[in-house]
Amino acid sequence: MIAQFTAQETAALLTPAEAADALADALRAGLDPESCPQRTALPVPGGELLLMPAATQEYAGVKIAGVAPGNAALGLPRITGSYLLLDGLTLRPLALFDGAALTALRTPAVSALALRYLAPAGRPLRLVLFGAGPQAYGHLEAVRAVRGLAGAVVVARTPAAGERLAAHARALGVPARTGSPADVADADLVLCCTTARQPLFDGRLVAPGATVVAVGSHEPDARETDTALVRRAAVYVESRAAALREAGDLLVPEAEGALGPGHISGTLADLVAGRMPAAAAAGCPQLFKSVGMAWEDLAVAVAMYRAAGGATARGISAT
Repeated sequence: MIAQFTAQETAALLTPAEAADALADALRAGLDPESCPQRTALPVPGGELLLMPAATQEYAGVKIAGVAPGNAALGLPRITGSYLLLDGLTLRPLALFDGAALTALRTPAVSALALRYLAPAGRPLRLVLFGAGPQAYGHLEAVRAVRGLAGAVVVARTPAAGERLAAHARALGVPARTGSPADVADADLVLCCTTARQPLFDGRLVAPGATVVAVGSHEPDARETDTALVRRAAVYVESRAAALREAGDLLVPEAEGALGPGHISGTLADLVAGRMPAAAAAGCPQLFKSVGMAWEDLAVAVAMYRAAGGATARGISAT
């Protein structure tokens, strides 16, 4: 019988650090994100329906996710859906996970993995966090798993929501307050976890050597960072192919004629394999732009399945 996990059960199976380890293990095993199937997006009356399949020799899986912008007004989650994990050889269903909970873990885990290589090391970081939704909370937890924080500034569209997140950070032992976009000037790390379609801050303010992570959009005409930052930064992505299809943070500046596809410095796989320098040049900010990919969902789902007691002797490897 297929194992089924509620949202709470799904969220409890792995820590962000364990999920980041699962992603790194998949890349080290030879999984190639460039060959990952692209997502299918279908406009529907309530928003957008996404279909994200992936497969390896041992496992296959598919996430069916809904993005419903109007849900917030109804007190419902913006992201909905389910993840079905199957045996790779027989395609027998193995487990059904809550898709929103999986996404809420997977996306911060991707960022945490990138930050292991890109974030300044050797001292606690000054964080500016844009957003106050589930991804902002998840990223706060994930960053704390890989780097110490000297303090956090929350910049949110709704002041009350921003203060709630700042209070949550203080409860975790991180000095925190609400602030404004200008606070990026003093940040070592800027996390963008919003639904914004236009840049959130002036990229000229970002300090040399600071790291910016943008995860809020997978649409080619939406972005959280501006052209000024992208032109200054060493840019890292999950996959060149996916970024050049979906990353508005890069595609909008390209359409403006400000940069070309060659502006991408490297990928997550490059960082994990040690093919790229682990630190930026002193005069260059670093930007990690994530769009979310199906291979990431599969890697985390397999780790969840194993953590729950399934397939204790099996791992994930590339086809």
